[in-house]
Amino acid sequence: MHATTLNRPAARSTSPKSTGGAAGGAAGVTEPIINISEFLAFKLGTEEYGIDILRVQEIRSYEQPTHIASAPEGVLGVLDLRGVIVPIVDMRMKFNLGAPVYDSLTVVIVLNIAGKVVGMVVDSVSDVITLGPKQLRPAPEFRDGVGLGGGHLLAIGAVDDRMLILIDVEKLMSSPEWGLITPAAPSNV
Repeated sequence: MHATTLNRPAARSTSPKSTGGAAGGAAGVTEPIINISEFLAFKLGTEEYGIDILRVQEIRSYEQPTHIASAPEGVLGVLDLRGVIVPIVDMRMKFNLGAPVYDSLTVVIVLNIAGKVVGMVVDSVSDVITLGPKQLRPAPEFRDGVGLGGGHLLAIGAVDDRMLILIDVEKLMSSPEWGLITPAAPSNV
């Protein structure tokens, strides 16, 4: 079994900013200020997604997890990673992309979010991409429960001919239907 461990600096945060006027964009549009500059790019079906590289602990080849009775839909089970029991979620199931196919390219991205370790299964990992502010486009807004609604979508990253759907993986993993991570309390500073 092959695992890649990533060395990374301390996490950076994201926060929404309202823009207005001609210079700042359409009045009332909420545009994320993304302090993240490096994203791990991965594929689900034909689409490419990106998550904050600082949340990634390691990348492992896929192995069948141990099924847990009454687990939420999309939670495949758990793996024992060096003595830590890690819930494994399948992103194809989460995003309603059809039945997953597990092959030699399928990997588990092991995340460390708010002190909790979670594994997410993706079709393949592409590379680490650095994005500057000019390469980020505002994310479209969705109603709750449709697509990536609920604030999981940070922005769209444009790199040459590629478009990355940038995901706030902490919000995604702390969504009520999974409840794998307890979201950090907002600071009153």
